[in-house]
Amino acid sequence: MTAFDLQLNGYKGIDFNADDLSADDLVVACDAVLADGGGQMLATVITDRVDRMVARVSRLAELRSVDHRIAEVLTGIHLEGPFINPRTGYVGAHPVEHVLPASISVAAQLVEAGQGLVRLVTLAPECDANLQTTSWLVDHGVRVSAGHCDPSTQTLDQAIDAGLTAFTHLGNGCPAQLHRHDNILWRVLATDRLRWVMLIADGVHLPATLIRTMIRAIGIERVIAVSDATAAGGMGPGTFSLAGRDVIVDESGAAWAADRTHLVGSTASPNRLREVLCQGVGLSAQDAQRVMVANPAQLLGQELPRERKQ
Repeated sequence: MTAFDLQLNGYKGIDFNADDLSADDLVVACDAVLADGGGQMLATVITDRVDRMVARVSRLAELRSVDHRIAEVLTGIHLEGPFINPRTGYVGAHPVEHVLPASISVAAQLVEAGQGLVRLVTLAPECDANLQTTSWLVDHGVRVSAGHCDPSTQTLDQAIDAGLTAFTHLGNGCPAQLHRHDNILWRVLATDRLRWVMLIADGVHLPATLIRTMIRAIGIERVIAVSDATAAGGMGPGTFSLAGRDVIVDESGAAWAADRTHLVGSTASPNRLREVLCQGVGLSAQDAQRVMVANPAQLLGQELPRERKQ
C-alpha cells in the first residue's frame, strides 16, 4: 500500500519552498518518498511574499514537466496561504508579515503560475470577503480547504455553500488554548457538511488517542491523513529549512521553530503515518489505506494511485 500525501512541504533534506530548488533535488525527494512507503503527493507552497510564491509554484510546475520521475510522484501543488488568519496561534508557522486577505487577483497569479497543477488551496474563510476567492477557485477547478482559520459556524456554512469541501489539519493551525465550548475544533466536528477533514497523523501534532476520537466523530469515510512533512521528513535530529527559516528537529523527532514556541511541519515518513494509524490509533490496514490513499484521491477527483512494481 502506497500513500497519497496532500500536504508535503519537502522531504529528505529537500525544501520544496527553496528558491534554488533543482530537478535533481526533486528527484532525490521523490525517490525517498517512494522508498519510505509513499506513492503520490501534492508539493505544498506556504505563505510568503506573493512574487516568491509565484516563482516557487512556477518552478515546481517547470521541474515536473522535464523529468518523468518527478511527474510520477508530484501529482500537483497545494497552496497553504497566503490567505490565512494572521492572528497569533491561527497563523501557525507562517510568516505573518506576508499573510494577505483573500484576493482573486493574487489567486489568479498563483493558479496561472502552476500551469494547471494547483489542485488545492488552504485559506481562512473569514478572510475571504463575500467568499469571492473561494468561489473563483472552485469555478476554476481548484479544491478549497479551510485552515489556519477561525470562522464562525455561519461563515463556515456559507463557505461550504460557496464550494469549500475540506478542512486542513484539524487540531493544528490554532491556538493551544481555546474557548472550551465554542472553538474551531467543535465547529468542524459538529458539521457533517464538510466532505473531507485532514489530520496530521504523525503522533506528534495530534496524539493517537485524539486522532482516534476525531475519526470516530468525523467518520472514516471523510478523514484524510497527511504528514505535513518538511525537508526534515525522513531525517533524524538536526537543522533544516522551510522557505528560508530554520526547522529544528529534536531527539524525539518533533520539528520546531528556532525559538521552540511552535511546531513547524513534521518529520514523518509515509511508513511512520501508517505505523501511527495502525498501531497507535488502532485502524485496520484497510481503513489506514482508505485515509492515506483512497480518500485523498477522491478529494482530488482522480483515480487511485497505482501500486508500483517492485
